[in-house]
Amino acid sequence: MSDHPQQLLHLVIGGELTDLDNNTFKDLDKVEVVGVYPNYATAFAAWKAKAQQTVDNAHMRFFIVHLHRLLDPGTGTHIDAKPTR
Repeated sequence: MSDHPQQLLHLVIGGELTDLDNNTFKDLDKVEVVGVYPNYATAFAAWKAKAQQTVDNAHMRFFIVHLHRLLDPGTGTHIDAKPTR
């Protein structure tokens, strides 16, 4: 048994969207990788900070990607609250 807490990795990324109806980035070369976080709470804090920094640009959006669900789809089925801007 491990002494380390379970990591539920989350990725925070963002950039300018082509329009507000789709999650299509305007320029993939300019997509910002904010970071990888060990749990949803720290990812949410990072997401919120970046979203607040870019509040003046209506087309700028940041997202939380649940990496743990991609790495092991059979686990982590708890639904986290989706952040809103």
